Amino acid sequence: MAKVFETIDDSIREWINNQKMFFVASAPLSGDGMVNCSPKGLDTFRILGPRKIAYLDYTGSGAETIAHLRENGRIVIMMCAFEGRPRIMRFHGVGKAHETGSKEFESLSRHFDNLTGARAMIVIEVHRIGDSCGYAVPRYQYVDNRDGLNKWAEQKGEEGITRYQREKNRVSLDGLPAMHFPD
Repeated sequence: MAKVFETIDDSIREWINNQKMFFVASAPLSGDGMVNCSPKGLDTFRILGPRKIAYLDYTGSGAETIAHLRENGRIVIMMCAFEGRPRIMRFHGVGKAHETGSKEFESLSRHFDNLTGARAMIVIEVHRIGDSCGYAVPRYQYVDNRDGLNKWAEQKGEEGITRYQREKNRVSLDGLPAMHFPD
């Protein structure tokens, strides 16, 4: 049932492009640290190469993934087929967060249409690509993207977003450093 793939080939690419959401999981090195799992959407996922993927990370109430990547780089992306034939795919790898304003962020931003509220580009060198059956994943019908995050970011404006990030995204729930700000 489960298969491991060497690269993201055309059939995997096509399947990925049909998914409307994905999940990001990361964890600190500390055994008593909190594991993080976050759902993502809004057309923020991109395939950069046969074993390289990225997603646009929008400002949120926490910055766990950024903190975990700074500490140890471990990350996994999981996608589930909620429509069509059942399938789950996981992309295990090592990630790096490139914050807004960095050379890397600016270079990668050309892959995305809407950067309002963005705080980082997460780039992952994928070490393992695997699928599994997904037989127990329920079927859902996609209706539309929610627009709350974009409206919130537009209302706050660039300065408001930066203030929010300084207040909420400097450290993780475990106290690990997350976003960097010049003082």
